[in-house]
Amino acid sequence: MATNHTLQDIAGTIALAGAGKMGGAMLAGWLTQGLDPGRLVIIEPSPSTEISALTARGARLNPKDGGAAGTLVIAVKPQSFREAGSVLKPLVGASTLVLSIMAGMTIAAIEQVCGGAVVRAMPNTPAAIGRGITVAVAAGHVSAMQRAAADALLRATGAVEWIDDESLIDAVTAVSGSGPAYVFLLAEELARAGVAAGLPEQLAIKLARETVAGSGELLHRSDLAAAALRHNVTSPGGTTAAALDVLMAKDGLRPLMTRAVAAATERARQLAK
Repeated sequence: MATNHTLQDIAGTIALAGAGKMGGAMLAGWLTQGLDPGRLVIIEPSPSTEISALTARGARLNPKDGGAAGTLVIAVKPQSFREAGSVLKPLVGASTLVLSIMAGMTIAAIEQVCGGAVVRAMPNTPAAIGRGITVAVAAGHVSAMQRAAADALLRATGAVEWIDDESLIDAVTAVSGSGPAYVFLLAEELARAGVAAGLPEQLAIKLARETVAGSGELLHRSDLAAAALRHNVTSPGGTTAAALDVLMAKDGLRPLMTRAVAAATERARQLAK
């Protein structure tokens, strides 16, 4: 368990490599929690207007010589990581914490390219609104202080869970890292089914969107298990039960979701190669 740590407790420069959707979401969380932009080095070949504007507040964008950082957060696409190594390695000193949020890239691979004390983490896109969940695993030589620093950086965008077995990260990627896309697909298909049942398209979209969002918030606030919440809205012989008979059939949602998560897990393993 990481000790309590704030962003202000983290020593040295914080370098962020990759300020796209996920890297940008983490950066937004850090700034919201009061991190001084003057402590930031940002490596991003195609910076957004918002990222570029941070230079006026002291952040260094794509410096030719950033020097060794106290912490390097790697948020580049895993396919681009090895070719980015020549840019990233000069940012890593003997005591640099390297926090990776790349899918598939193992601790050993990151150590080989960059060095440093590596923490591997998998966040998800609700991090953009502070409602993400991240699972993290640390290399054996990562100090308690470095682990606490990684925890503080990750917790700025939502909940954090720590594990000791790195081999679980690929399944984590498939469930929570990719999971928001499954939920968004549910909203899409629920709306399409509503249109097929005769609803006007815009009304069907509104109903599906608010139902998925509201149900997620109910699940978030409730202490009950998802199965209990489902049971509570299912009257025997009613309309919900009729739909669930289809979704919970032998060829229904369970085997489909099992195959989907297995496919995503396998792809994460392939990325590691």
